[in-house]
Amino acid sequence: MLYFKKTFIMKKYIGYIGAALMCLSILSCHKDDFNYPEGTVGVSTITNYPVFTRTGDNYVVVAKGSDFTDPGITAKEGNNMLKVTTTGTVNTSVAGVYTLSYSATNKDGFSATSSRTVIVTGPDATAAANDFSGTYLRASTGQVATFTKIGSGVYLVDNPGGAANVSLVAVAFNQVGDKIYLPSQISSDGLTTSSSNETSVAAGGNLTQFSWVILNTGYGTASRTFVKQ
Repeated sequence: MLYFKKTFIMKKYIGYIGAALMCLSILSCHKDDFNYPEGTVGVSTITNYPVFTRTGDNYVVVAKGSDFTDPGITAKEGNNMLKVTTTGTVNTSVAGVYTLSYSATNKDGFSATSSRTVIVTGPDATAAANDFSGTYLRASTGQVATFTKIGSGVYLVDNPGGAANVSLVAVAFNQVGDKIYLPSQISSDGLTTSSSNETSVAAGGNLTQFSWVILNTGYGTASRTFVKQ
């Protein structure tokens, strides 16, 4: 009787083990349902940050005294249009660099921003005839500043400080004679940038040498001298 009792118990446990293995097998074959409701993944909600589409260029050059109309910008959350709020103004009667900032907020309260730089220029006859485009070497660092003319008396300057491993683009003005300088502006690093103590040497409408102090919290107070290459 003892032998049969042990055999019965063993068969009972084997039956339990078999049932457990069958359950595991069934569970392992179960496929997750990824057909989540739109806008969700499992129990998490998807949020789409505002995406801006700008009409026109990032840098817009306007002649002093003329009219300026914002080319426009739109923002979407997925396929839905969002309200865009614009801050900043442009005074076309005063030469300078102006920043227009755009912001939009999605349905979940998350916001995003974009911007446009508007440059008002009014050079005298000498400055209007100049072309300071090209590269200028700062010998003390071996780095160059690259000038690209984008309007009359207006240049985009890549690396105006002639610094190593620095990415900075700013707008330079040549509004009077051969003088070159950085008007106060929000530069590509998001900081306020300008210049002081400027000197320049030009001949035949071409800039041959200049120096300036970069006024930006990421720079020191040293004068930086460049020579045309």
